[in-house]
Amino acid sequence: MLLRAILLCALMALPAKAEEVVAGLSQARVAITTGFSGSEILVFGAVKRQSPIPQGEPLHVIVAISGPNQPVTIRKKDRQFGIWVNTETARIPTAPSFYAVSTTAPLDTVLSPEADEKHKISIPKSIRQTGIFLQVEDAAAFVDALIRIRSKEELYQLRESAVELTDETLFRTSVKLPANLTEGDYAARFFLTRGGEVIDQHQTTINVRKVGLERWIYNLAHDLPLVYGLLSLAVAIAAGWGASAVFRLIRF
Repeated sequence: MLLRAILLCALMALPAKAEEVVAGLSQARVAITTGFSGSEILVFGAVKRQSPIPQGEPLHVIVAISGPNQPVTIRKKDRQFGIWVNTETARIPTAPSFYAVSTTAPLDTVLSPEADEKHKISIPKSIRQTGIFLQVEDAAAFVDALIRIRSKEELYQLRESAVELTDETLFRTSVKLPANLTEGDYAARFFLTRGGEVIDQHQTTINVRKVGLERWIYNLAHDLPLVYGLLSLAVAIAAGWGASAVFRLIRF
C-alpha cells in the first residue's frame, strides 16, 4: 500500500507534456473481400494542451502507417549475350509490406535526420538494412529499387503537405490503401514535431483481414494444402472440359 502511494505521488510530480497528440481513424478494420479494390482511411486528431500555444518554431504533424514487416529478395538483371539474366541478389532482412507517410510540410523541414534515425519515420529508415551491405557492393541501389518498385504499386507513399493543420490544434488527412494489401496488423503512428524534433507521439492499430470466400480459400491453402491442390486440379479439369464442350456445340 505504501509503495503504491509513493508511485502515485511520483507520477503526479512528473511534469505534464506541453503538447500531446490525440488522434483517431475513420475505421480500424479493413475487410479484404473477393471484390476488394482498395480503401481510404480518414485520419483526424487534435493537439491537447495545458497552456497556450508555444511561440517560435511552428508545429507540424506526421502520420505514418506501416504494414506487416517481411523479408524481401531483390535481384539485379543485366543483359548478357543478348538475354536478361540475374547477376546480383540482395536479401533485405525486413521491410514493411505497406508504408505511407503524410506530413504538414516537406519531410526534411519537419523532421531532423537525428529524429528520423531514432523513430524510423521516413521510408528508407523504415527498411531494415542490417547485413545487406555485406552481400553486395552497391547496397543502397537495391534499397532504392525496392522503394521505386513499391512506390509504383502505391505500396510506398510519401505525401508531403498532405496533412491539413488548423490553428496548430486540429489536423486531418486521408490515406489510400491499395487493393494489393498484405493481411495483418497495420501500425498507425502520429508524431508532433517542432524544430525538427519529436515532442509527442501516439500509436494505434488497423486490422486488415480477409473475409468471406477470400478467408476460406486462404485458410484452405495454408491449413490443408493437399485438399487445396486437389480442388484446384478439379476446377481446372472442369473448366477445360466445359470449354471443350462449348467449342463442340459451336462447331456443330
